[in-house]
Amino acid sequence: MAGGVGSRFWPKSTSSYPKQFLDVLGIGKSLLRLSFERMQKICPDDQIYILTNEDYLDLVLQQLPELTASQVICEPLRKNTAPCIAYASSKIYAVNKEAVLIIAPSDHLIIDTNRFCELIDTAVATAVNEEQLVTLGIHPTRPDTGYGYIEFDKEANKNPGSVNKVLQFREKPNIETAQEFVAAGNYYWNAGIFVWKAATIIEAFKTYQASLFDLFCANEQMYHAQDEKNLVLNAFQKCEDISIDFAIMEHAKNISVVLADFDWSDLGTWGSLTDHLDKDSNNNAVVGSKVLMYNSKDCLVHVPSEKLVVLDGLESMIVVESDNILLVLKKENEQELKKYLKDVYAQFPNLG
Repeated sequence: MAGGVGSRFWPKSTSSYPKQFLDVLGIGKSLLRLSFERMQKICPDDQIYILTNEDYLDLVLQQLPELTASQVICEPLRKNTAPCIAYASSKIYAVNKEAVLIIAPSDHLIIDTNRFCELIDTAVATAVNEEQLVTLGIHPTRPDTGYGYIEFDKEANKNPGSVNKVLQFREKPNIETAQEFVAAGNYYWNAGIFVWKAATIIEAFKTYQASLFDLFCANEQMYHAQDEKNLVLNAFQKCEDISIDFAIMEHAKNISVVLADFDWSDLGTWGSLTDHLDKDSNNNAVVGSKVLMYNSKDCLVHVPSEKLVVLDGLESMIVVESDNILLVLKKENEQELKKYLKDVYAQFPNLG
């Protein structure tokens, strides 16, 4: 899935060039490219599909030249994850009735790709042999309010790689509830990585989301037909804006979780990137080859390599420059960035 805007990575990430297409780590590869190379370890190139907004078709093909245009499934409107998953699942099911799908966001960072592949193998076996909707749960390292949680039985096997039946999905909690979740030990972060047979998820849409099923799954003939584009546009115009968690995962009974132990980050904010960058002796993380820092600590600096930057007296700040836009933000105010952007685009509507 590569259709999001990633506004919390502004000003690098914009609606015309969002986060998944950026080299946020400064290693010469975008998050989309890293995600693609991770999936290459699991299946052949011709079985990898990119689900994105139609505005990003050319960007996807530029960054992933191994793919053909037919492997880029374009949604005409952003309506959250349930409609796009119903669309992609049905389109692939129309080609292969035995298809097993791995649904993964393109803007996540996973360091140990070998362990990721091992756990995906476990998830695939569970999805195929037990007709389960499988999700990967991440062991929480802190009481984070930015993630949904997956609850499973307290007495279940908590060894890494074990598979447990999901009791329920829990929405993003407040800090007190998040602390209770972490202390309990049977709540894992919802990483948004899913594995299931195409037939199984389509049946779930039929059972729990009849409207989405009717729009995207009932008429298999609409896919790969001459008027597919218009039929898909009509479906997106009519469908509800709803996440896969609300639409399916909070209702279905045949859900299992694989307990994952690889390093994972959804890179939701600039601050989350800091953990994955090298630091200097003052805990400053810098992407940019001409940055000089004095009397500064605990900062993240992300600027173009050709930009000379001199910083003095900063503490716990985020400094980002892109296309003549400069962001200087306190780390503690990072969650306010979306609110600030409303003012930015209200006053400068042509920024893109």
